[in-house]
Amino acid sequence: MRAVAELAVLAAVLAVGAALSRRGLLPHGPARGDARLRPGDDESSPGVSLPRTLRLYGRAARRLYVGTNGVISTQDFPRETQYVDDDFPTDFPVIAPFLADLDTSGDRGNIYYRQDDSPDVLDLAAGYIQAGFPRTASSFVPTNVFIATWEDVGAYQELSQDTEPSEKLNTFQAVIAYNDEDTYAIFLYPDGGLQFLGTRPKESYNVQLELPARVGFSWGDGDDPKRDGLFHSLASSEQALRHLERESNTGVPGVWVFHVGSTASLEHVEPGSGGGASPKTRAHGAADYTHALYSHADHASTELPAQHGLQATSLHPDHGPRAPALLSIVPEGLPVSSGQERSRWLHPDGDRGTQRSYFPNPSSYSSGHHGVGVEEDVHFNSDVFTYSAASKETCAQHHGRCSPHAFCTDYATGVCCHCRATYYGNGRQCLPEGAVHRLNGKVSGSLMVGRASIRFQDVDLHAYIVGSDGRTYTAISGVPQPAARALLPLLPIGGLFAWLFALEEPGSENGFSITGAEFTQSLEVTFYPGEETVYVTQTAEGLGPDNYLSLKTHIQGQVPFLPENVTVHITPYKEFYYYSSSAVMSSAHREYVLAAGTANQTLSYRLRQNITFAGCPHARLPARQQLSVARAFTLYDGQEHVLRYALAARIGSAQDNAENPLVNPCHDNTHTCEATARCQPGAGMEYTCECAAGYRRDGRGCREVDECAEGLSQCGPFTVCLNVPGSYRCECRGGYQLAEDGQACVPLVPATNPCEDGSHPCAPGDRARCLPHAGGRATCECLPGYAGDGIVCSDMDECTENPCHPAATCYNTPGSFSCRCQPGYEGDGFQCTHEGNTQRLTPCQHEQLYPRAVPPGPSLVGDGHVPQCDEEGRYRPLQCHSSTGHCWCVDAAGQEIAGTRTAPGRTPPRCGSPESIQRLTPCQHEQLYPRAVLPGPSPVGNGHVPQCDEEGRYRPLQCHGSTGHCWCVDAAGQEIAGTRTAPGRTPPRCGSPEPTERPRTMCERWRQSLLEHYGGSPRSDQYVPQCDVGGDFTPLQCHGDSGYCWCVDESGREIQGTRSEPGSTPPCLPSVAPPSVRPSPRPDVSPPATGTFLLYAQGQQIGYLPLNGTRLQKEAAKTLLSLHGSIVVGIDYDCREKMIYWTDVAGRTISRASLEPGAEPETIITSGLISPEGLAVDHLRRAMFWTDSGLDRIERARLDGSERQVLFDTELVNPRAIAVDPVRGNLYWTDWNREAPKIETSTVNGANRRVLVNKDIGLPNGLTFDPFSKLLCWADAGTKHLECTFPDGTGRHVIQNNLNYPFSVVSYANHFYHTDWRRDGVIAIDKETGSFTDEYLPEQRSHLYGITAVYPYCPGAKK
Repeated sequence: MRAVAELAVLAAVLAVGAALSRRGLLPHGPARGDARLRPGDDESSPGVSLPRTLRLYGRAARRLYVGTNGVISTQDFPRETQYVDDDFPTDFPVIAPFLADLDTSGDRGNIYYRQDDSPDVLDLAAGYIQAGFPRTASSFVPTNVFIATWEDVGAYQELSQDTEPSEKLNTFQAVIAYNDEDTYAIFLYPDGGLQFLGTRPKESYNVQLELPARVGFSWGDGDDPKRDGLFHSLASSEQALRHLERESNTGVPGVWVFHVGSTASLEHVEPGSGGGASPKTRAHGAADYTHALYSHADHASTELPAQHGLQATSLHPDHGPRAPALLSIVPEGLPVSSGQERSRWLHPDGDRGTQRSYFPNPSSYSSGHHGVGVEEDVHFNSDVFTYSAASKETCAQHHGRCSPHAFCTDYATGVCCHCRATYYGNGRQCLPEGAVHRLNGKVSGSLMVGRASIRFQDVDLHAYIVGSDGRTYTAISGVPQPAARALLPLLPIGGLFAWLFALEEPGSENGFSITGAEFTQSLEVTFYPGEETVYVTQTAEGLGPDNYLSLKTHIQGQVPFLPENVTVHITPYKEFYYYSSSAVMSSAHREYVLAAGTANQTLSYRLRQNITFAGCPHARLPARQQLSVARAFTLYDGQEHVLRYALAARIGSAQDNAENPLVNPCHDNTHTCEATARCQPGAGMEYTCECAAGYRRDGRGCREVDECAEGLSQCGPFTVCLNVPGSYRCECRGGYQLAEDGQACVPLVPATNPCEDGSHPCAPGDRARCLPHAGGRATCECLPGYAGDGIVCSDMDECTENPCHPAATCYNTPGSFSCRCQPGYEGDGFQCTHEGNTQRLTPCQHEQLYPRAVPPGPSLVGDGHVPQCDEEGRYRPLQCHSSTGHCWCVDAAGQEIAGTRTAPGRTPPRCGSPESIQRLTPCQHEQLYPRAVLPGPSPVGNGHVPQCDEEGRYRPLQCHGSTGHCWCVDAAGQEIAGTRTAPGRTPPRCGSPEPTERPRTMCERWRQSLLEHYGGSPRSDQYVPQCDVGGDFTPLQCHGDSGYCWCVDESGREIQGTRSEPGSTPPCLPSVAPPSVRPSPRPDVSPPATGTFLLYAQGQQIGYLPLNGTRLQKEAAKTLLSLHGSIVVGIDYDCREKMIYWTDVAGRTISRASLEPGAEPETIITSGLISPEGLAVDHLRRAMFWTDSGLDRIERARLDGSERQVLFDTELVNPRAIAVDPVRGNLYWTDWNREAPKIETSTVNGANRRVLVNKDIGLPNGLTFDPFSKLLCWADAGTKHLECTFPDGTGRHVIQNNLNYPFSVVSYANHFYHTDWRRDGVIAIDKETGSFTDEYLPEQRSHLYGITAVYPYCPGAKK
């Protein structure tokens, strides 16, 4: 009777409204015994064991997992970055009622789940299923259900002190009902349950983007390649998501049912086809729904007839007769939906069905494999679960999951990875033993400190680990007060790293050896006596390219307030850790002392921590280990605003009864090994003093071995042996070079000269010249009078520039031109006078009448300058520019005399005869025209302007105006070696007598010795040590230009195993502790090759992707420009000066850089920006245009940042992309205002503004103008369309109607190339067919922003 009552209540509720109410959800919550998923941003439940095998997607599973992000799976989830922003298919099996970046941190909602077989719940599920499948499931009786409910959950949101959490919360439910033969999935969306439809990607920064949620099913990767990549999508656009509450495939709005597994053949997900309303009700909204859910031309929707009067009674074998199913009690007037997703199969050769499930095809996208196994049973048995060898993982299949420094081992039921000798870790990630490691991360939190509420978001965390002795140093910067000081006692934040990298006693393993670099720590700390409780979650997200461990920390709760004058002291302690196959647990009660002057107070806290990880099931872990922390420090630096923790720890077996266990001398530094030897602990109190490679035992110490003198080297013929600390090197003699193996020496082969042997591709010699380069390369350059790339050179018509006198006629000739005076005039054509007129114009007078046009610069007269002449027609010695205000002296020919130019407003120079002009000293000349040299330990420095004394000589002490380095120079301005000091250090004493020098370091002495050995000028194939500004060895050393590189320690000794082959460099870590504030690294410009290529923005870097015709040369892709701390969004190219321009939303700047080798980036707009996004360069007008979505503006400026002006600041909501047509002088931009998106146009001067497109568009992110076809094209992330139109808005047509989530687009030849936020790559589309032809997915996975094409010429350059 209880089941009948519940169903009656449900029917009454449904009959009142037009959609499902919350009471229509299946019962859930703590009262029903539900488990609650841990709050957080990316959490997953433990595997829930099912009482019987569940059939899903043609597989068998015995457990289910629930994730924060609106998904259920048969296996544990990868990190959310691998799937949350991507489109279907996923790499692992997914049931997704609402896949998006959800977050339940801060008690924002609950996620409940349970397995149930209660009769009332089974009846409700059966009723919904029979409503969706009135014909085929009328007799279906579930034996079990799995229920997952997301109740009032929010979207992930980056919070700051100025923002409040969004009040939009979602509620939805997924039910999996099954028996021994069939499995059905039910999605339920109550009325008002979906208050937001998408989430903002974490890497979007200031860029306003929202990715719609995905609803549907994905098979994932498995053992059947025919089914890999198969998926079924119910909704992935805002239009379709809006209809989930109102429409249905069961007859009940908000309820969706799918057949997802069966013992019979079920090749795909089968949606329900039920009805249940009168024809009048059934017709409600059908057409609108069909269009909303299928906005693409290749999607079909079929409306099925409604079913009336169906009666079904469920009879369960265990519980007796059941109440009537849902269909039998729904009243006649119940509002239902006829619209439902009737998708179709997509085959490589076209349509063959009516279901919208997808198979991979040759042009579809492939995804990476995570290699996480699914419990499967090929020999199906409902009572016994057996393992099938067909699904067994092997090392041959999954060796790629192991670290390069690990080996793979096959076990009876799977594989495991194990680090090789001299490395440690869990096999998936391995680090060199004894090396120094770094850890970078972000810390966010919400704390109550006393009565103050403090929030902080993504502040920096850096840790420095000395693995050889178990020391860890942690620094967290930017935590606001009073939270930073209140966190001083919370040593366990840094204590995690002490456990991870503790010094290992014999037979013990530290944390990294067990978990590797992927784990989650959950920590609960309760302070006494106030019982304040704080929760800390630390998630390790793997190793970066330089073996930097990445970590995310979240702190939430309440901590006691600490006064400013208090310091915190923590005594050494020990604690036990308990281990299982996938978790580590520890709890302790710890005291700390607050000291203020002479007063001390002892307080305490209790901590419980749990560390979860994906371990090797075959590893033998200790049941218990003891962590001993010998030293623990915590302090807050008020000047630098940095919170610091420092610990020294070792880990060993648990001591049960020994109160004072003996400590091995290696661990407490009581050993007698000398500094040159390493203490190696043995059993008990035993130890040995071991010598490193290249050293020999000498008492209790070690002395360096001279392998060259003792004949121990293996240098081959034609080599010279050079002893180095701990090793030796083999250098090639003169006339020889290293062979490819890096060991032997072979004779130098003279490089060929293509310019001499005629193998160059240049145009004929009367049109082009060949320029030879090192390595047998050559470039081509057109001669003056010709234009082109040097391979094809065409004659320039100089007459179009009107170079002749107005009374003369210009005649163009190949490579040149001539001027002839017209009849009645005489002269050379450049100056013509009436015949018989004997008066000739002087050069100055001629230039007054016909000013010469020359580019502006520091040494030229200036663009548009009209010279001043005296009474006799000669150039006046003093010339001043009428518009700029610059003044300078000239000689008799009117040429500017170097060093005489003065700036506007300054006193003009005193000019007279050339003999009276005072010559500039070298120092003064360099002040006016700084020399550009590469930075380094010995040159003056790039961009340095020298300081001169009153007589124009170099001052003995020189300091760099921007870097802060200081050094001494000689009379010629050359730096004196060994005098350079770092920023913040006391400058050296320079001048007479000799400057004070610090003692030269080992690196500097060795470098000087080798330079003398090489005669002062080493060849490019000879090794010279590289020293930094302080004289220390740089961590990375390379052998000349051979390409062989290796890492060294602080003594210059090569670290074994780090030598790399040409083409790659090893990741070397500094051997000394880092400064508290690290300087930003110098951006590295890697010049591209010639030809057409693409440039794309990817966060902190600009990538280079060359084209071979229109095909992507993915193997040649590389990072062109690294920009630490930047987020590059808009990008464009100036074809005339070969400069790239970009916007930076993190730095709120616009910058540029030349593509020439060694070029430095230059910031040209530094103020007045909030969120600069789109950027366009007009190479003809030498101007740039950009959009700012923070200020809602469109601006323009000269390419050097001058003459800045606002074009538009009204009727803009979210301006993003911008494009320019330089030839016609038109500007185009998009505004993705969700209420009224549009594309507008105007002239480049801001005139004639008008709307070009404002119908049938959604989120126009990308915009490009094709200079060849004269078409304006855009990529729309809302409609998923790529469309084009003529500049006047006519001729609009769709190129592709099934994009994923495009951001930026560019046109080249017969292809479009766009960046995609679902694929995180560059996608190529054929203009004619609209088909996807290629894609490039960078190895480093992150969102791509702007994209542009770089031509070897300027397209459409007409004046």
